[in-house]
Amino acid sequence: MDIGQNNRRITLQRRQAGRKPSGQPVDEWIDVARPWAQILGKNGKSAMAADQEVSTVQYSMRIRYRTDVTAAWRVVVKGAVYDIKAVLPDEEGREHVDLVVELGASKG
Repeated sequence: MDIGQNNRRITLQRRQAGRKPSGQPVDEWIDVARPWAQILGKNGKSAMAADQEVSTVQYSMRIRYRTDVTAAWRVVVKGAVYDIKAVLPDEEGREHVDLVVELGASKG
């Protein structure tokens, strides 16, 4: 993997269950890692949700190989939150993982 191509710092986050001081359960996003990434591609689409048109943009982001990333996580880049839709590891060479992420229809 050519590290020079990874020119964007991203933050990988996952949900963690916790409790408010009142004892009420709450889910919060916590930072897991801040890897460098390469933005490979972009694709846009629009759909109807709750009688309103919602536009979403999908990107492919490549990071160094790791085994812990799942589609339940999310990516934050310069304050923008991207939901991970697919995790595509390079199992043969174990050099990278491609993340298909979506901006616009966030899971929270």
